[in-house]
Amino acid sequence: MDDTLRELGDAIVAALGGAVSGFAVTFGQLTLDARADDIVAVMTFLRDDPRCQFISFIDVTAVDWPARARRFDVVYHLLSPKLNRRVRVKITTDEATPVASIVGVFPGAEWFERETYDLYGVLFVGHPDMRRLLTDYGFEGHPLRKDFPLTGFVEVRWDDELKRVVYNPVRLAQEFRNFDFLSPWEGTDYVLPGDEKAKRANSE
Repeated sequence: MDDTLRELGDAIVAALGGAVSGFAVTFGQLTLDARADDIVAVMTFLRDDPRCQFISFIDVTAVDWPARARRFDVVYHLLSPKLNRRVRVKITTDEATPVASIVGVFPGAEWFERETYDLYGVLFVGHPDMRRLLTDYGFEGHPLRKDFPLTGFVEVRWDDELKRVVYNPVRLAQEFRNFDFLSPWEGTDYVLPGDEKAKRANSE
């Protein structure tokens, strides 16, 4: 299986020239490293070439590496049902450089690209509706970036009387609790309800 994927990787690199800089085969899956400027051409080739036939779009997402200058890996996953193969395509970009949308090649990528923009801040040029998908209108920041704060100062809720989204200061519904994290088989320092029955049975 790995040898077949390596042959396919060599064929793709040879056919696409500089658009794909290299590949790796790990855990029975082919991963291609592509140039961001050529992502549409790479996706079109993977869909249409008879050696590939990756006609089924699965996913596009991102990985954040904040220490890098080009901090984001934008990752695409495709499937070839006919050949029973999967491929992963990775490109890199930074916070300011947009990536070409692949909606023209795979229409199913539309909401995935919106999600990637919403959660990571990666912009897709040529997307027909580049809006946030999961967070609220006016939301600031991108929640899946590694430098996004873990706690905020406001919470969002729908007010049925006002018929709109309202922002309120964060409040905790209950006090923080301390847990002893003891295994129930090791016993506890305090008496649990029902323990007195076990002690009485042993004494008899």
